[in-house]
Amino acid sequence: MDSGWSGYIGVMAPLQFSPPAPDAVEVRRWALTTGAELSDLRTSLHRMLTGEALLDGEKLDEVPEQMALVATELATNALRHGLPPTIVTLLSAEDCLVIDVADHDLASVPELADTRPVGSGGRGLLLARSFSLAVGWYATAHTKHVWATFPRRAGRPHP
Repeated sequence: MDSGWSGYIGVMAPLQFSPPAPDAVEVRRWALTTGAELSDLRTSLHRMLTGEALLDGEKLDEVPEQMALVATELATNALRHGLPPTIVTLLSAEDCLVIDVADHDLASVPELADTRPVGSGGRGLLLARSFSLAVGWYATAHTKHVWATFPRRAGRPHP
């Protein structure tokens, strides 16, 4: 069975295979089992990043907005195609913030797709790559992780 993470037509270069920043420490963790929890993830992540509650329809500043978008996209992929629960973790390193999303499907490998029609899905990893400093993945004995790093503040150039 295709997990949705692989088997795309027009696959781009593979994602980096490594854990995120080695000095990263956990700031907050969310366990998700349904898509209905994505809104709460977004609101809670916004509060962690800005110290303020997110109002309905409110836009975030650039970095928190991008982090919230990537976190919900990666969590959606994990909920749709992985094995529950989906674990979303906000990590802090000296020079960056990291969103790490884990699921329990070790049988699939995350890959970037570039030729799906708009609206057909499969763009979460592409969004992560375009909005973050780096995207990668790794596996442990029980979980597969996809992560994305972000600058601590807007205006930092991408490497």
